[in-house]
Amino acid sequence: MNLKEWTLTKWVFLLSAVLCANGGYAQQDTLIHQHSFSLQQALDYAKQHNVQVKNALLDIQVQQQVNREVTGRAYPQLNASGSLVYNAKLPVSLVPAEFFGGQPGTFQKLEFGVKWGSTGGVSLNQILFDGQVFVGLQARETLIKFSEKQAEITEETIRANIAKVYYQLVASKTQISLIDANIALLEKLQHDTKVMYENGFAEQLDMDKISVQLANLHTEKETALNQIRNGYLGLKVLMGMPVKDELELTDEITDDKVKEGLLDVGNFDYQQRRDFQYANLGVKLGEYDLKRYRLAKLPTLSINGYYNKNAQRSTFDFLSGHGDWFGISAFTLQLQIPLFTGFSANARIAQANLALQKSINQREALKINIDSEIETAKNSFISAIATLDYQKKNMALAQTVFEQTKKKFEIGTGSNTEITQAQTDLKGAQTNYLNALYNAIIARIDYTKAIGKL
Repeated sequence: MNLKEWTLTKWVFLLSAVLCANGGYAQQDTLIHQHSFSLQQALDYAKQHNVQVKNALLDIQVQQQVNREVTGRAYPQLNASGSLVYNAKLPVSLVPAEFFGGQPGTFQKLEFGVKWGSTGGVSLNQILFDGQVFVGLQARETLIKFSEKQAEITEETIRANIAKVYYQLVASKTQISLIDANIALLEKLQHDTKVMYENGFAEQLDMDKISVQLANLHTEKETALNQIRNGYLGLKVLMGMPVKDELELTDEITDDKVKEGLLDVGNFDYQQRRDFQYANLGVKLGEYDLKRYRLAKLPTLSINGYYNKNAQRSTFDFLSGHGDWFGISAFTLQLQIPLFTGFSANARIAQANLALQKSINQREALKINIDSEIETAKNSFISAIATLDYQKKNMALAQTVFEQTKKKFEIGTGSNTEITQAQTDLKGAQTNYLNALYNAIIARIDYTKAIGKL
């Protein structure tokens, strides 16, 4: 695998990470800003600008408003009402005519009522006891924590993707440096071969082979630079940064930094993992749900009251100040006892209990997955570090072999085939080292995430 193949392979991850952003573009400004970010600064920027993170934070605010709605049910409910009635056609009743001196057995038609009527008043309703409302009040804090933990998990995923892409771009500086070093070596070799050719110690074919290798390296460098530029665009998308802004990465990545005392983590606690904290909160909410349905079988107690005033007029003169307004008021203490609900209450309790058991089972399964994830990430990290050390030594050895082969060629004891093979081996060793460096970076980030320290 050459440097070009290494780059193309690793940028597959970048494209996948960009897709994970789900439209994480920040709104484009006409003003172009310049940013010089360490990894931590890049993560802080993403926390404020990545769309997924911002929406997760808005979900917390949504839950806060839902909590206010639940709390409002426990407060007094006060309403005002008013009505105005116009009786276009008054009702007619038949009254014995003899009441008015008429002939017995006959009836007189009489209209009852007035044309206009108006009523205004206020009503009050206060829950004194309702088990479901009280459980909702108890669950408010847990619901907020549940939303907050979901936001933290979303942010953690974004952080992991940004860290991987960030260090991949930092590592790409090494890739370009190695290509430049190879170009410098071949240019020196081309110069020396030209001198040998002019003195009759080399052939035109030797010159042409070196020219082909140089052309390939220059093409490889241009392709790599273009992919790196696209990589910066992908990182901006993950961060929620306008793509027109300038971004410079200030952190450096070294072998020692990749290895830096990460495996000594002490005693691991599942509570260090945000997804386990989230699962715990899910179990607690399941317990509240079960409690809510159980308390729904208890009686509810509330008090209701109202105070109204009404008036009746033959003409619309309610605002004239003439005529009486009659008041009416009452208070009711209402006790509602559920006697039989068609077994629906028991069914809801059973459903809530089963859902709670599922949450507990999922939490236990998560423990197993976490244990496996940590061990897998640890093994991968140890293996990646060992491979990195080996490939670094191998690259240094390939460099030495190339230098010695070049000297042999220059003094006429080596062939062009040998130096071409040595240069090919050197490029292969450099590619393997870059692969090992990148894999070690990814393994470190995965292990950090697995132990809940990302």
